[in-house]
Amino acid sequence: MSDFDSPWKEVLDQFFPLSMALLFPDIYREIDWQRRYEALDQELQQIMHDAELGKRLADKLFKVWLKNGEEAWVLVHIELQNQPEGDFAERMYVYNYRIYDRYRRRVASLAVLGDEQADWRPSEFSYDLWGCRAGLRFRTAKLLDYVGNEPALEGDPNPFALVVLAHLKTLETRSDPVVRRTWKLRVVKGLYGRGLDGEQVRRLFRILDWMMELPAELGKALLHDLADFEQERKMPYVTSIERIARQEGIEEGKAEGKAEGKAEGKAEGKAEGRVEEKAESVLRLLRRRTGQSLSEDLVSAIRGTVDSARLDQWFDIAADAKSIEEFRTRAGI
Repeated sequence: MSDFDSPWKEVLDQFFPLSMALLFPDIYREIDWQRRYEALDQELQQIMHDAELGKRLADKLFKVWLKNGEEAWVLVHIELQNQPEGDFAERMYVYNYRIYDRYRRRVASLAVLGDEQADWRPSEFSYDLWGCRAGLRFRTAKLLDYVGNEPALEGDPNPFALVVLAHLKTLETRSDPVVRRTWKLRVVKGLYGRGLDGEQVRRLFRILDWMMELPAELGKALLHDLADFEQERKMPYVTSIERIARQEGIEEGKAEGKAEGKAEGKAEGKAEGRVEEKAESVLRLLRRRTGQSLSEDLVSAIRGTVDSARLDQWFDIAADAKSIEEFRTRAGI
């Protein structure tokens, strides 16, 4: 099963306005996007810790401004389990009142449901006692509702529609990697011609690549097909001969690491054999370990490092760090 939580968290970190425009368009229209919104990951992690809810990688808390000049808080909670969760609505209620209690701000609680149960649509939690009532009604976007609307998703000018399409096709092709490869190439090609610059294409490609995982041989074949496509379009955003060579070396490194029986976490970061992939492993581990957003300067510093031994050291630090601040201090970044 593909890792959904991590790519969804990253896409919300980087493309929050686009996600709101597609999934909650009425709310999107109320927000003043000319003013800078703020991700409050550290604050949310503290709230979850206090509530003993545990670390949930895909939960996001943003501070936004409304067009009428009012400050608002928006909790975006991503629920991507295969099976319905009995206490989901109660947990949404706990999130909501704890955020309100901490900041005394109105909170809009939103849930994106990525499960495969068509009839699971939680929307409220409440209880009554002696004429007293407490509860919460929250909004949801059910990704399963987009099934059958693939042409609309592909044609939507909002590139976030391709993330939803990738999620659905990843579920649909769980046992058919050949068909997944076909859809993955189709989805990635859809990034071009949408007015995105090279960096935006690369960021979305990384997310789609992460979400729609393929076996090694199919992954390499897809990269070659994409290289031909980019050459035709004269848009070398994602692929290059050097990148393909690095990818082949990475797969060899992974195979060697598995053969040596290394621990899974170390194999992911240390046995990949190439600096670029090691940098991405450090970034992935940091996000999973801390549940926090990574600043652009930190991402650039890690991706810009060509010292393989230093990246190995940073991977070990990331494995133990409890926060981004601790990692930066120990890594000297």
